[in-house]
Order: sequence, then C-alpha cells, then structure tokens
Amino acid sequence: MHEKPFSQACENNKDPILEVLTCVFADSTRVLEIGSGTGQHAAYFAPRLPHVQWMTSDLAENHPGIRTWVEEFPSPNLLLPIALDVHEPSWAFVAVDAVFSANTAHIMHWPDVEAMFGGVAQLLEPGGVFAVYGPFNYAGKFTSDSNARFDASLRARDPGMGIRDFEAVDALAVARGFGLLEDNPMPANNRTLVWLKGEG
Repeated sequence: MHEKPFSQACENNKDPILEVLTCVFADSTRVLEIGSGTGQHAAYFAPRLPHVQWMTSDLAENHPGIRTWVEEFPSPNLLLPIALDVHEPSWAFVAVDAVFSANTAHIMHWPDVEAMFGGVAQLLEPGGVFAVYGPFNYAGKFTSDSNARFDASLRARDPGMGIRDFEAVDALAVARGFGLLEDNPMPANNRTLVWLKGEG
C-alpha cells in the first residue's frame, strides 16, 4: 500500500473552494482536475458534487498517492487519475465541460501555465467553466507580506516558479476565448478565479 500523502493547505482550503465550485459547477457534468496532487481535494469534492464526474489527473509519478485517497474515500463519481502533461499537443482523450486546478500556476513555469490555458481552451466547448485556485498578485504587487515571503521561497527553490500576476493570467484566458466570470477572495490571501468559455 502506498503511503497516503497529506497537504495541510488542502485541508484548510477545501470548504471555501467547495462553496465556490458548488455554484460555478452547478450545471457541469464532467470535471477535469489538473494537477490533483495529493488527491485530497478530489476525495472531498466528488461526493459533495454528486452531479459531476470528477476526473483526477497529474503526472504519472503522483498517481500512487492520488489512488490512495480515491481508494480510501471511494465515490461513484470519482475517477482514478489519468496521466496528463500540460504540454501534450492534444488533450482529445478527455471529454469534460469544466476544469479545476488548485495551487498549480505558481509551481509551474510560465510556459507551462500558457500550455495549461491552451489545453483547456482546446478541451472546453462554449459555456465550459475553468476555475483556478491559488495566490495571485494584482497590478504587480503582492496582496500580503505572507505571499511575498511565499514567492521568495518558491523562487529560491526554482527561479521559474513564483506567484503570477492576475492581469497576465487573465490575458492568457482572454486570448483563448475565455471571459472572467468571478474573482473570489479566499482565506490565506488566495483567490478562486473562474472563467467562462465564450462563443467562437
């Protein structure tokens, strides 16, 4: 049995995120989670959003940990992880009408963030919803001292990481046919950003 990974941040933020997703995924049927990480969010959200199929995904090395959560907290609408690298040229093997990703944009390098938005745009039909949770800067400024410290620790670990500017991320979305639906303030100086895929 693979040891079950645990993230305290996931534990802390699951209810505020669920509150947003309950509203924005109300009409969705199949959700892809990009970068499921430990698997905690999926195991918590799926049974509480019974009208959607929740598809976990991550790089293959993270699958054993995700599986331990899926197997310990089984739900008929919670699917085992698929291997997904955002740089894959086609995500045609996935059919969904909503996408969720938490705490990925600041860990990915910027070209990865661009690839993620490109893949999601290819995947979602008009009316599809893309929700992203994490810390963001506004007008080039940190929203808190703790976010500034977090950003410094990320860049010390890997110079390609770092808290992204909301304006830059929103511009990526708009260029790919999305419009910002919601910008929700969350605990611990995070946000849940929600975009809607437009027509054409």
